[in-house]
Amino acid sequence: MRWTRAAGRGLLALAVVLTGYVASGAHAGEGPGGGRGPLTLATGGDLTGYLGSVLDGWNRAHPDERITLVELPDSSDETYAQMQTDLRSGDRSRFDILNIDVNWTSQFAAAGWIRPLPRESFPLDTFLPPVVDTATYDGRLYAVPYVTNAGLLLYRADILEREGLAPPRTWAELESYAESVAPKYGLDGYAGQFLPYEGLTVNAAEAVYSAGGTILGDEGERVTVNSEAAREGIGFLVRGLGEGWIPQEALAWKEEESKQAFQNGELLFLRNWPYAYVGAAEPGSPVAGKIGAVPLPGPDGPGTSVLGGSNLAVSSYARHPETAARLIAYLTGESVQRQVLTRGALPPVRADLYEDPELIRAFPYLPTLRESVLSAAPRPKSPRYDQVSLVVQAVVRDALTGRQTPAAAVRRLASELAAVSSR
Repeated sequence: MRWTRAAGRGLLALAVVLTGYVASGAHAGEGPGGGRGPLTLATGGDLTGYLGSVLDGWNRAHPDERITLVELPDSSDETYAQMQTDLRSGDRSRFDILNIDVNWTSQFAAAGWIRPLPRESFPLDTFLPPVVDTATYDGRLYAVPYVTNAGLLLYRADILEREGLAPPRTWAELESYAESVAPKYGLDGYAGQFLPYEGLTVNAAEAVYSAGGTILGDEGERVTVNSEAAREGIGFLVRGLGEGWIPQEALAWKEEESKQAFQNGELLFLRNWPYAYVGAAEPGSPVAGKIGAVPLPGPDGPGTSVLGGSNLAVSSYARHPETAARLIAYLTGESVQRQVLTRGALPPVRADLYEDPELIRAFPYLPTLRESVLSAAPRPKSPRYDQVSLVVQAVVRDALTGRQTPAAAVRRLASELAAVSSR
């Protein structure tokens, strides 16, 4: 979950039918204060103060339903750990509403920490369709999408134009340009995020998905990674490091380090989230006015990104679930969602904003991002997602550093993921 700058004030006609919501909750008896009243909203570090201003607007309009913002650490792993610890405390939980990374939904739902929500209470039909899938588990809605994200291929448009080349659509084109064009300009060819953390899971999953493969099926009950597609996807990354068109330094990069390398004019191509495009395009950036963005390439054409972003969930122990649902409706309304983009350069979940001419002028990558989100896929769904991700990171890291061949790594992935699924 990446917080940079995002949504501001918002208006919403809060005529939401919530009777079904109260009945559907894991604890339908509610807290001592009934359906409406003050709540806390827990989120990863609000780096720019945008969420505070959003909630100030809500609190002025709803003085009896005030929302207190609880900021957890900037680190996704630390936020996850603190949320888990709090939710395990049951009725003593301090958190009512949770702003959770999209890949936590399945695990929190399976553990019984968040309550199912009635689809009819939220404007899901106004969202980009794939984002809704990140908020479901076992066929039920357990959260409401708030911010989405998809990986893009950023590139030096000035250099490709000078060479008379279109942006790469396939892995073969990407490799060719990274090997032959980048060195002419003193650049490295391509990078992603290859330090062993959640970003490596994302990069590996995108490579496997782009080749037509999958990692898990049936909500984590079935392991599907042992395939030619997975070997091809992992092999693409291994080949890049072995042949040198992915620099060895990228093995230590997360989002910010790779963004900075591209922004400093050190890379021809970069896989990253849209926020990296925004930073590189800002006045004063060495590559401002020289960059472009296209969907991630795959073996035979555009590939598949992993969906990022965050979802809003209601704790099973929330004191006032009706207020929680009303706040979520407010945060996903059109006005707040517009501010998510215009103030924060974070991708909103509402589909109509991606076709707004004024927004496209301000954010030229929006059509590409829409295309990428519509063809994106969630990370492997599993009630043990944290363990799944750790396995992927460890095994793929060994492949990237030459300790295992792609074929051996895929076999090991299948074995270790099967062990996780059987626990």
